[in-house]
Amino acid sequence: MHWRIDTQGQTIALASEAGIPEVIYWGPRLPDAEDLSQLALSARHDLTGGMLDKLPSLSLSPEPGRAFQGQPGHILAEADGTPLQPAFHFDRAEASAGRLALISTAPGLVLTHVLQAQPTGTITLQTRLTSDHPIRVQWLAAPVLPAPQSGEMIDVHGKWVGEFHLIRTPWSPGIRAREARTGRSGHEHPPYLILAGEGCTNTRGEALALHYAWSGGHRMVAEELPDGRRQVQFGHPLGAETEPGTRFETAELIACASTTGLNGIATVFQSDLRDRVVQWPDAKRPRPVHYNCWEAVYFDHKLDVLAEFATRAAALGAERFVLDDGWFGKRDDDTTSLGDWTIDRRKWPEGLHPLIRHVHSLGMAFGLWFEPEMVNPDSDLYRAHPDWMLGPVDQTTGRGQMVLNLALPEVRENLFHQVSAVLAEYPIDYIKWDHNRLLPMVDAAQSRGIYALIDRLRAAHPKVEIESCASGGGRIDAGILARTHRVWLSDSNDALERLRMQHDAALFLPSAITGSHVGPRHCHTSGRVLPMAFRAWVAAQRHMGFEMDLRELTEDEALTLARVTAWYKANRTWMMAGTILRLDSDDPAVTAELQLALDAGRFVVFAGQADTSRQSLQRPLRLTGLEPGARYSVSLLNPEDAPRQSRGPNALKSGPLTLTGRMLMTKGILLPVAWPATMWVVEGRKL
Repeated sequence: MHWRIDTQGQTIALASEAGIPEVIYWGPRLPDAEDLSQLALSARHDLTGGMLDKLPSLSLSPEPGRAFQGQPGHILAEADGTPLQPAFHFDRAEASAGRLALISTAPGLVLTHVLQAQPTGTITLQTRLTSDHPIRVQWLAAPVLPAPQSGEMIDVHGKWVGEFHLIRTPWSPGIRAREARTGRSGHEHPPYLILAGEGCTNTRGEALALHYAWSGGHRMVAEELPDGRRQVQFGHPLGAETEPGTRFETAELIACASTTGLNGIATVFQSDLRDRVVQWPDAKRPRPVHYNCWEAVYFDHKLDVLAEFATRAAALGAERFVLDDGWFGKRDDDTTSLGDWTIDRRKWPEGLHPLIRHVHSLGMAFGLWFEPEMVNPDSDLYRAHPDWMLGPVDQTTGRGQMVLNLALPEVRENLFHQVSAVLAEYPIDYIKWDHNRLLPMVDAAQSRGIYALIDRLRAAHPKVEIESCASGGGRIDAGILARTHRVWLSDSNDALERLRMQHDAALFLPSAITGSHVGPRHCHTSGRVLPMAFRAWVAAQRHMGFEMDLRELTEDEALTLARVTAWYKANRTWMMAGTILRLDSDDPAVTAELQLALDAGRFVVFAGQADTSRQSLQRPLRLTGLEPGARYSVSLLNPEDAPRQSRGPNALKSGPLTLTGRMLMTKGILLPVAWPATMWVVEGRKL
């Protein structure tokens, strides 16, 4: 028996003789005429000395009871803890257009693997297990995929204010296991993996990629078996299912393939999140420029000061004012009042109405910060319901707070009514939904509870947009993005840090959901002082905003910020719908990308000088994604940012050039000399 499932860019082919089906091919799309029976025969291995007389199957869920030498795809037990090692047999396939369900059974158990071709070019894979009696699940992998025999692994590591570092690891015999056990998808091990082929760069080569769509942490196993076969598994963390049950399922595993380098992966993943996963309140609405008051006032809320900030922000081009932490309970610092979502009448004697009226009079929408999943011991909610906490009573707090047990229906009910009451009283356009501590334990029921709460709030308030923030980028995955509309990539507003973070995160995240703000002149997380032009252009690469005490701006800084904001607003419609393509810079001091419109008729290049180059002059910057035979007009948008050392006849400083796509992609463009913390912005149009 053989099956295949295809998108425009990839194919997964499967076969089964009697047991759980296995993937016999995953990669770029196969010709429609490919003979699957011959493909299955070609996948059969030989045997040699020291091996069993039959090679155990590397199936969609490798079975621990079938002499499989590697990591199993499921670890089960009876409710009393007795190990359970069923022998599954393939039962049937249920196929429809673009969907395949492969069902295997054992006494009392049904194991279903579902593969779904998505219109965005991804294939989603999910495992479901049902039992006729309660059992325990220690580990359940999403459908297991084979890994290629060449190239390397690229996964993601990070920390607070330092998210999205790409880690490259060569394959070797044994296991590379990464597990996020903090109750979030995590700064440390976000649920992404790229399998890059030999010689793969941003712009050329083959690659495969996976994204596990779950917000409660995950386990990834990339294993080379003693016989040389390789497998990749994703699932919830070990032991995340803490109670016996009769139905279990993994999150969706999102798969894509590329023959055009890492940018082919980025193109598919960006489109998939933006156009399939995120459910926009109004997909046609331009992404509004934010003003967030956090790094201006922190907890010190005064109506006259905030109203002045709103006036200044609107004059600079902001379209949404976000009131951050400090408006509720008795919240004068981060040790109190989480859980008490009522207006602090000491700070807001008339409630938020005066501020919102002023914000609306300026033509801006209003947004508000919440952290519903958390509670402070110093809060009315905690004093009334200490039994609502997740984890032990004597646990270590994080940022002075504890976690509410969202698996409890009464907790979700309380939070729904508290948050919903605020949304019903005030015309709130946007929620910044924060999550500022690690969980004391791994529990999949917590994530299901969070999803249920957000789903209910969205159903009750469908026009409200939600941002996922978790101390910055601690919860960025397709599971939370199916319920939210923006992510706060990092708590760092340092534009040099952001330049790299945004560049690496572009392999997975589109512009439309990636929040990026112009921070204070003196960065609060790094201590660096960077030029306004650089800070503003870095923010304009993504969903733009600013977050500072606007009274600190000099006249020149305000003019620069207003000019870049106006440019962003004039270009955001095509940028947010387009694709971010990373450029292969020959100068390691330059981090560059090209944002290409959906119709490929225009583009913008952002080339950030992050450090001093080793050579005296700029190396040519080769573009990508253009039509080789087409002619393009290219112009440098900001020649005024050239330093005084830039004293030669660089053509782009003087006016536009007309060049073919072939020339731009092979020879490239020569930019002026730049100081560190300079962003060159080059616009291009097809003639």
